[in-house]
Amino acid sequence: MAALEKPSVDPTYLRPTWFLDWDHPDVVEFAHRTTEEANGDADRAVRLFYAVRDRIRYDPYTADLEPGTFKASLIAGRDATFCVPKAILLAAAARAVGIPSRLGFADVRNHLATARLLRLLRTDLFVYHGYTEFFLDGRWVKATPTFNLSLCERFGVEPLEFNGRDDAMLHPFDRDGKRHMEYVFDRGSYADLSLDEMIPALREAYPHLFDEHGRWTSPSQKTDFEKEAARENREGR
Repeated sequence: MAALEKPSVDPTYLRPTWFLDWDHPDVVEFAHRTTEEANGDADRAVRLFYAVRDRIRYDPYTADLEPGTFKASLIAGRDATFCVPKAILLAAAARAVGIPSRLGFADVRNHLATARLLRLLRTDLFVYHGYTEFFLDGRWVKATPTFNLSLCERFGVEPLEFNGRDDAMLHPFDRDGKRHMEYVFDRGSYADLSLDEMIPALREAYPHLFDEHGRWTSPSQKTDFEKEAARENREGR
């Protein structure tokens, strides 16, 4: 009886790109330092997931649509950023250690954003939420490294765990049973980031965050999102 062929994957998902520049020394160092004691690809993916989840804080107020801010080599040195750059770094680091990866995007309804952030966006719909997909053991596995552990503690949300086998998307409920994250629309999977698709979607969802010339005006605020979440949690929002 002939042996079953091992599933293959398009080599595109291993190549460096302008955004997923995994061949940059900073990304290589991040990836290899994180996985140096790992045993197999699944373990490597798990270690990378936790490194990106917790070493880089989630802060939507850092959002910037300048192309350079989405390069993995720059994201690797940041203290805080939002979901799309975190997904990019995780995908690039995976490729750096030989794991095929791609980016996934979805529109989500976030019921645990802070009141201030919701006022800024004028909606609880977050378009182009980014996550990462790994090709492990012959199939694609999804993982989103967005919310770091300390932020989850501020919000009273169970942190997302990843085992390298099962999809790890954001939990639908918090510890009190209140709805947390609802996936509304799947925008598909990509070998690389396409700002030509993402920016028009953001402009349609949040026209007030763009100027009359269609340029992003940046929601940057002089605040720390994690501290803001902690304060609202204490006040019993």
